[in-house]
Amino acid sequence: MGRRTELGRISAALAEDRLVTVTGVGGVGKTRLALRSAHRAAERFPDGAWWTDLTPLDGDRLLVALVADSVDLADHTPGMASTALCRRLAEDRLLLVLDSCEHLADPCARLVADLLAAAPGLTVLATSRRPLGVDGERVVALDPLPPAGRDALELLRRAAGEDFPAAGPAGEICVRLEGIPLALELAAAQIRLQGAEAVRDQLGTRLDTPPGARFDLLAHTERVWPSRHQTLRAAIGWSHELCAPLERLLWARLSVFRGPFDLTSAIAVCSGGPLTPATLPVALDGLVRSSVVRPPDGAGRHRMLDTIRAYGATWLERTGETGTVADRHAAHFRGIARRADTEWLGARQLRWYRSVDAHHTDLRTALDRLLRTDPDAALDLVGSVAFAWSCRGRLREARDGLEQALLLSGSRGRARARALWALGVTLVLQGEFGPAQDVSERCAREARYTEYEEALEEGRPEGRREGRQEARRDARSEARSEARSEARSGERPEARPGERPDDPYAGAGRPRPGDLTLDAAALAGLLALTTGRPMAAFVVVDHVLDAVSGGPADSAARLRCGLVRVFALTGLGRLAEARERALALRALCEELDEHWTRTALEYQLALTGLLEGEPAAAAGHARAMLEGTRRLGASLGVALGLDVLATALAAAGDGERAADVSGTGEAYWRSTGQPRRGLPGLRALREKYTDTARATIGEPAYEEIFLRALTGLPQDGLDRALRGSPRA
Repeated sequence: MGRRTELGRISAALAEDRLVTVTGVGGVGKTRLALRSAHRAAERFPDGAWWTDLTPLDGDRLLVALVADSVDLADHTPGMASTALCRRLAEDRLLLVLDSCEHLADPCARLVADLLAAAPGLTVLATSRRPLGVDGERVVALDPLPPAGRDALELLRRAAGEDFPAAGPAGEICVRLEGIPLALELAAAQIRLQGAEAVRDQLGTRLDTPPGARFDLLAHTERVWPSRHQTLRAAIGWSHELCAPLERLLWARLSVFRGPFDLTSAIAVCSGGPLTPATLPVALDGLVRSSVVRPPDGAGRHRMLDTIRAYGATWLERTGETGTVADRHAAHFRGIARRADTEWLGARQLRWYRSVDAHHTDLRTALDRLLRTDPDAALDLVGSVAFAWSCRGRLREARDGLEQALLLSGSRGRARARALWALGVTLVLQGEFGPAQDVSERCAREARYTEYEEALEEGRPEGRREGRQEARRDARSEARSEARSEARSGERPEARPGERPDDPYAGAGRPRPGDLTLDAAALAGLLALTTGRPMAAFVVVDHVLDAVSGGPADSAARLRCGLVRVFALTGLGRLAEARERALALRALCEELDEHWTRTALEYQLALTGLLEGEPAAAAGHARAMLEGTRRLGASLGVALGLDVLATALAAAGDGERAADVSGTGEAYWRSTGQPRRGLPGLRALREKYTDTARATIGEPAYEEIFLRALTGLPQDGLDRALRGSPRA
């Protein structure tokens, strides 16, 4: 509304400068203007326009990870995050929008300077209440709408849903609020409730008072137009006064959410005292009517603008509830994490996987709180969600959270064993095989220790305290002895106790393996597979599976071990047995409505088809895998699936489609920040059949199709691969 001139200025700046920063007071409309400008400019950037909302960050520790995620860089490399991001953008021509930089202005400035130096085709559009101060920055100052002009009045009309005359209360409201869009939107909400005359009179009373008496609660240090920001703060404070007492209390408590929230979470976190599960929904509806809280989206999630949330946080501090509500918030999201982990196996897996993704910002907020206040609880939370984060490509965040929690928490037991397992998986996916080996061994020892402790607790009468303590000392001594032995001998995974032909569970008093030991074995097997040792992988998981009763549907850990065994059999060339086991496990996954393992099995079946000389069957399984990985949002899985599909198409003699799929696969591999990799058997087949495809259609034709797919939009290439069409 009324921003044509500003849109033109930003468009011209983006055509000439590589960093354009839109500055202005909070609530003036910087985000909306940047969004519209990015849409208008996107066609000038072959690699697209990408949006990063920085408001969820409370510190710069995850700044690079958030920006990387926003440009679809599911970085799996272990090096510095900014280095991988620079590599991702180095050859692209794209527009990167960084929204709401003011609370991270200095870190944003350093990151932007690094990116612009490394990526000559990059243009950055930033919004901030003050300039970033980077060399070459073009600053576009965004003023409020002219208070007495038609645009401010039209904005008020549309927001209120009424047609006001220019002369009258509505025009006076625009002047009193100095044309600040957010202030006008808050006033419009009250106009719908009280009428324009009442709103004008109330604003007159408030804004005619001395500035210090209006609203002096926001602690933000403003360097841009402080007087106008004071007007906005006065308008927010006036809206706060007009809210009912329960609405004001809810406003304050809702400020602990840094991301979108639904009614269930609001009730869990904000209930207490007069706010009950019965009264809270009514108060929330009142905040929506007042435009303090945004109406629910299609998924039923609300959100607050950052300026309004900050005001609520100040009131929460005044009530003395900041710590209490933050603890409830952390406990609630810890509960969500634990339920997601518990229900991973079964029909609710996909729902919980998506829930963890949707609540990512608040799960991170809860984790940061618990790392400061309760490291044992932090270990439990991050251990519950880290595997889902890794599947989603958030490897840096998973590793960072796990390593911090393991360092700060001194607890022993299930939470620690599970966190070590998740950290080991993350390290393997990053290609950090040395550290992964160490974590795998620690995970196995922690699993044995925990299950031994639990067996002692369950098997001895309450009065036998001394006996229990003695057994615990024996278990701890055994774990320490094994650790020293492994350290002295330098044994590789093939020689670890879990892989020796003798049964380590046959000794007197030694408990049979449980889920913790199964997952430790699955981790050891995964590490062995990725380092080219299928026999070691087979021995470790087969030995543990033989020692447990029940079937693979009894737990996610058993299913994971079964999956590793299938891949190990494939690597050993026992293809018929591998296919038979894989089909049985896939049928079980379909019965359970389990998605992650089923997708991995489709990859294995595609690889088996290639090894058995059945490229058509392999292509069918590869497409099924791609459908599953796309549903899970797993970019590494998509890259692996495209490789096996391209190999199958090349083996079938379809050189054009093989080139197209291979080019798309290269684009996805680049989004992971690392070169192509996969199981050794597939790499050899891919090289063999790629040479065949190049020879079939000719080197120039292959390169042309490959490069067209590589430089196109990866999502379009994935759609073509699933349709079986080689051209856009």
